[in-house]
Amino acid sequence: MTREEIIKPENLVYQKPVLMNDTPMHYCPGCSHGVVHKLIAEVIEEMGLTDKAVGISPVGCAVFAYNYLDIDWQEAAHGRAPALATAVKRLWPDRLVFTYQGDGDLACIGTAETIHALNRGDNITIIFINNAIYGMTGGQMAPTTLLGMKTATSPYGRDAQLHGYPIKMADIAVLLEGTAYVTRQSVQSVPAIRKAKKAIRKAFENSMNGKGSNLVEIVSTCNSGWKMTPVDSNKWMEEHMFPLYPLGDLKDK
Repeated sequence: MTREEIIKPENLVYQKPVLMNDTPMHYCPGCSHGVVHKLIAEVIEEMGLTDKAVGISPVGCAVFAYNYLDIDWQEAAHGRAPALATAVKRLWPDRLVFTYQGDGDLACIGTAETIHALNRGDNITIIFINNAIYGMTGGQMAPTTLLGMKTATSPYGRDAQLHGYPIKMADIAVLLEGTAYVTRQSVQSVPAIRKAKKAIRKAFENSMNGKGSNLVEIVSTCNSGWKMTPVDSNKWMEEHMFPLYPLGDLKDK
């Protein structure tokens, strides 16, 4: 009996999407990026849009996303991914155009680009990885860092009087007329992963059906930046980040 005869289709627990190549990922063990990459690849394949998908790569930990998903990619200047996505979608309206950005890229240097692209109602999807810290550059405080949270640049914890308050980008996006779908999800468990995939699929469908702009926020972990194990990072995220960044659909036009 061969291996193929032993492993029945219904027993296949994990299958790598065709769009994901064999390039070794540079992400830290326990990082949420790899899971979200897989979900994006699965959704694109299931929608039959392999040849029509265009991703916009950011600056930050996910800058090398184009190394792992075999679709067309454009590299944007720091924070400018939504503007580039707007241009691509307007030039090729039949394409699935999405950005993939961290909280530093999107909510700090890219705040204006993000808000105006969403407000214009361009038929793009912005995938926003929120781990409340700058991961690539050494664990500095981000716009999304929680009050009291210690980082390399807030060693005594984020102080509202000194640093201001965490920015809730998804809540801002809800108020913009151009947004069709705004959701906040996570990928720390199997049920959460399934919900996140469903959200990405809905956003991509909206983009292709001309319903407006979409924001999918993924509340994530950065165990290296947080100085925790992957397991402890998930627990900390559930206990501290979810109360400030509650999961679920915030807007569904």
